[in-house]
Amino acid sequence: MALKQSKDLDARDKRGMTLKLLYQPPMLPVFALRQETLEVGETLLIAAAGGITFVAIGVPAGLVSGSVLAVATAALAGRPTKVPPWLARICFVIIGMLLGAVVTPETLVGIKTWPASVALLTVSTLCMTLATTSYLRFAHGWDSLSALLGASPGAMAQVVALAAEFGADMRGVAIVQTVRVLVITIGVPGGLALFGFATTGIVAVPPPPSGSSPYELALIAFASSLGAWVMARLRFPGGLLFGAMAGSAVLHGTGYVHAVLPWWVGSSAVVMLGAVVGARFANATPRMLFGYIGAALGSAAVATAVAACFVLIVTRYLPFRPADVAIAFAPGAQDTMMVLALALRLDPVYVGAHQLARWLVVTFSVALSARQIARWKPKASAGQVGQPDGER
Repeated sequence: MALKQSKDLDARDKRGMTLKLLYQPPMLPVFALRQETLEVGETLLIAAAGGITFVAIGVPAGLVSGSVLAVATAALAGRPTKVPPWLARICFVIIGMLLGAVVTPETLVGIKTWPASVALLTVSTLCMTLATTSYLRFAHGWDSLSALLGASPGAMAQVVALAAEFGADMRGVAIVQTVRVLVITIGVPGGLALFGFATTGIVAVPPPPSGSSPYELALIAFASSLGAWVMARLRFPGGLLFGAMAGSAVLHGTGYVHAVLPWWVGSSAVVMLGAVVGARFANATPRMLFGYIGAALGSAAVATAVAACFVLIVTRYLPFRPADVAIAFAPGAQDTMMVLALALRLDPVYVGAHQLARWLVVTFSVALSARQIARWKPKASAGQVGQPDGER
């Protein structure tokens, strides 16, 4: 009898436990959402602290460079830096609206003087790629394919995809590309400051004397969002940012609107962009980075030296400001270079046009060259491609 009662109790306990499990609220998704929110909040706070600190001490384009450096450092220190894709998309659209507000009818007239500069940029891109590929190939012993992809001055998403497709050293390519963007973002404003070409302060466009009309701001938001959506649907490179900038630029360039975003909105978006760039180091470790740091810094130096030579040529023979040309020819990320131009009180439209031209050159030349190299030689086994010196 006692044994039967014990079995009945066990059965009731099991049924009760089953019912609890069935009717227990789903706590795991709520916990995951809360955890992700905390990680995103921490990332943005780190970015804001870095940007504000750099602005306070007078670093040129401090909001951009400070936020990038702070988040990258936190990521390498093991913090879970993260910016969700939907938040990054909003950031790109806001920055596009901000960049388009710089366009004036006078800006559009000046476009006719750009072709010679764009042509020199094309030559610069090819020379930069060849020189950096040779450096990685002969100074660090990378194989031809990994060296080419690591040397690509831009189009990071494409070259990482090509590295995965053709069996190149994807980790090395990603680290070299990311470190170059970091070095350019921090180093170029500092270099311009040495020659008196850089300014400091918040990222903002001067508002009209009568203030910004809410109606005009709503119209700009609608046109920019529509342009971003169309460009993204067409898979245009940097479509969200360029589409939003195009929508805002058309309204401002024709003189139809004069409203601009408040300074705190633009500055917040720039800090968020810095968090997006810095978070690229989220899956890297200091040991992993140290293994490639020589190749990364060396290739960035080679690319910058080639770009500097062409900047001197352009500023010597064409009527452009040295700071505009320096940012336009710098081998950094498109969106970051355009924001740097805005932060340094330069011409982001000129910079954006040249950055887009370089992206087109890189897209076709590197993709075709990579496929040709892949046909010439068999894929190297994992772990033997593009390894840093001393790890083979």
